[in-house]
Amino acid sequence: MAIEIKAPTFPESVADGTVATWHKQPGEAVKRDELIVDIETDKVVLEVLATADGVLGAIVKGEGDTVLSDEVLGSIVEGGAAAAAPAAAPAAAAPAAAAADAGEDDPVAAPAARKLAEENGIDLATVAGTGKGGRITKEDVVAAVANKKSAPAPVAKPAAAAAAAAAPVVVAAGDRTEKRVPMTRLRAKIAERLVEAQSNMAMLTTFNEVDMTEVMALRSKYKDLFEKTHNGVRLGFMSFFVKAATEALKRFPAVNASIDGNDIVYHGYADVGVAVSSDRGLVVPVLRNAESMSLAEIENGIATFGKKARDGKLAIEEMTGGTFTITNGGTFGSMMSTPIVNPPQAAILGMHNIIQRPMAINGQVVIRPMMYLALSYDHRLIDGKEAVTFLVTIKNLLEDPSRLLLDI
Repeated sequence: MAIEIKAPTFPESVADGTVATWHKQPGEAVKRDELIVDIETDKVVLEVLATADGVLGAIVKGEGDTVLSDEVLGSIVEGGAAAAAPAAAPAAAAPAAAAADAGEDDPVAAPAARKLAEENGIDLATVAGTGKGGRITKEDVVAAVANKKSAPAPVAKPAAAAAAAAAPVVVAAGDRTEKRVPMTRLRAKIAERLVEAQSNMAMLTTFNEVDMTEVMALRSKYKDLFEKTHNGVRLGFMSFFVKAATEALKRFPAVNASIDGNDIVYHGYADVGVAVSSDRGLVVPVLRNAESMSLAEIENGIATFGKKARDGKLAIEEMTGGTFTITNGGTFGSMMSTPIVNPPQAAILGMHNIIQRPMAINGQVVIRPMMYLALSYDHRLIDGKEAVTFLVTIKNLLEDPSRLLLDI
């Protein structure tokens, strides 16, 4: 009995995905709940697991193919034996066998890629395939069409030059080399959103600096007891910033709002996105109802998101929504930056590294741990006075953390 392997149901914010990696090949044995294929979206990589024991049958969607929600990717022959499976696997699902029969003059290509190549007069022998085993995908042909329009005499690249999916193409001219790597969907989406934000917003950035003396003293005094009391949860700086930000958001609702057409939507909750760096790029998981979370809950949530990001396990639902974002470039040594607002949010807070600097305090020069803060905001929704006062509020709360407890 053949069981269909389907793509996950994507949320409304995700239109489609791309088959990233098949972890099994036709004829190989699979076990229930074993990882079979990865689907890359513009937000996360989704894992598709086997729903039964058996062998992998036909692969309908190859690596690099675009898939929609619940679209069939392939099939599992339930209860089949791995030794007998190759005979049951269709020839169309075995690109390696097809490559052997095709010969050098007839490159292996997806049907959609062949059709697009014919329509645009592209010789597939000149297209470098980025699919598994050098298979030419539709995206490869799209890139070839674009290159043909921009360069009348492109240099031919044999399909055999690509050794694996998304393999970099290295061009050498003497001691000078260039490496061309296909942009991932996540990186492409990040680029699209950044350009969209700067094109559609009246974005400004205001700066201030905060004396971290009190926060650092509080953390140093209680970090061991905090970790012991909260079952290994470590006390960091981010939880103080999240708490200060949520308190400031209560006082300045416009900073926590968003524009929807001709309407302003004021959110009665603070879903704070915390930017996390991963191998695939910057992701922003969201702490839901952060205004009601304790420092321990915030730190635990951030630590969990960080681990999931590193392991590629973040769910789409964990990165959608959000009413305000905090990003910490200080972890990489950034002294100052102008973060870009994440639409449809109205503002983003940028943290930076802590530097010991001489400061004038009560007429005396003293050395204090100082951090520059940056607030980028949508000037269509937030006035300069609101933005500056919002940032000053965060500064005051951090320089005297007891204000967070006294709500003053």
